[in-house]
Amino acid sequence: MALTLILRHYAEGALIFALLTVNAGIGFLQSQNSRKAVELLKKRLRIRAKVLRDGRWILKDAKELVPGDVVKLKLGDLVPVDVFVLHGELSVDASALTGESLPRELRTADAAYSGSIVRRGDATGVVVKTGARTYFGKTVSLVQTARPKSRQQELMFGIVKYMMVLGVAASVLVSGYAIFLHRDIFSILSLITVFLIGAVPVALPAVTTIVQAVGALGLSKKGVLVTRLDSIEDAASIDVFCFDKTGTVTQNRLTVAECRAFAPYGAEQVLKLAALASREEEMDAIDTAILRDAKARGLRLDGCRRLSYLPFSPARKRTEAVVEIEGEKYRVAKGAPQVLWKLCGPLSPRIKTEAENAADEFSARGCRTIAVAVRADGEGGRFRPAGLLALSDPPRRDSGAMIQKIKALGIRPLMLTGDSLAIAREIAGQVGIGDRIRRAEELKGLSHAEQIALIDGSDGFAEVYPEDKFQIVRLLQDEGHRVGMTGDG
Repeated sequence: MALTLILRHYAEGALIFALLTVNAGIGFLQSQNSRKAVELLKKRLRIRAKVLRDGRWILKDAKELVPGDVVKLKLGDLVPVDVFVLHGELSVDASALTGESLPRELRTADAAYSGSIVRRGDATGVVVKTGARTYFGKTVSLVQTARPKSRQQELMFGIVKYMMVLGVAASVLVSGYAIFLHRDIFSILSLITVFLIGAVPVALPAVTTIVQAVGALGLSKKGVLVTRLDSIEDAASIDVFCFDKTGTVTQNRLTVAECRAFAPYGAEQVLKLAALASREEEMDAIDTAILRDAKARGLRLDGCRRLSYLPFSPARKRTEAVVEIEGEKYRVAKGAPQVLWKLCGPLSPRIKTEAENAADEFSARGCRTIAVAVRADGEGGRFRPAGLLALSDPPRRDSGAMIQKIKALGIRPLMLTGDSLAIAREIAGQVGIGDRIRRAEELKGLSHAEQIALIDGSDGFAEVYPEDKFQIVRLLQDEGHRVGMTGDG
């Protein structure tokens, strides 16, 4: 633009300036609108924590917490920093960090990581890490490090490079011919300017920005917030799509997959007993799943009354309730099979075989096994095994269709989950991802070429941590792939 002004080609200079201004203006306005939307979301989702300061409990923004602060965590709280539990018991949902669909039970001396959600219990803890030093903060820094060069930038630079080569070559040839004809220097510079202006696609950035702005507007009508215009082109160039399992492919909600009863009880009786040993107010994932399934099956608890309830704790690993069923009092227990079988004493050979076979079958399918036992209240004595429940986090209804659509677009899906290998294989098979699921630890100790070969021959990886996801994405990028990543964890 400076050269056109020096040569007094004011119209061309003004046109170039206008195009560059339009390009910068559209990009700035879109960025500002997206930034305002993001800032509004941040304000509405501002995290506050109850902290002990000067002997008093006060509410403070999470960003004001420092290592050494004593904080309280209760039901529904988002853990704002990495906390060392001093006393109390918690059940936390750490799926955003690990991808595990089942809650983690924390006791004194355990660590609650930033980004986890308290599903049950309350505790007091001391802040050990904040901000970028937390486990979640390190994950965010990995995401920023893994950001690739924009596809749009590469295309634009490629076009400009080749156009400039042609423009310079043409300028040299024409200038040589002009010198041969003894033309004056200003005429030669004018010719060079013409070729250079023609070589530089000054309108291309503006046109591209306008097209992307229209695309961003169309996406916004579908509920998609575009914070960076060139991300539209980046998304369109993806050839490998990595995604988490929990909450992305699955519902991130436990359900009762199967009920296996031991005689003389039936499946409905076992589920009814399990529902009586659950309480909705506890907001426990397992209790909620059982009560929801009982309601969905239309089980009626008429004639049943819960007299007392003992909630789950990591120490007991079970819930207990004293209930009245048709005038008779019973004590019902629900929890880990190995814990309840101790309450039942030696199992009969038949029930022991049935229980072991059912537990093995549920485990192979990636389900969590919950046992139910019962005895008459007031008699002391041992419990009697009633049955087993298989709990799982089922796929979303549209997951299978989504995977098939991704494949039809020529994009390779790759599942990366923190859940166990059995669960990962079960879900991958149900939605059509594939059965070549491996553990992330299999990548360790391999050469660069062997790691890439293993990833190329896999449909997904299980027992994955955020740093493993970063490594897999980086290896795919090193191989020249355009990689997309979605989901938490």
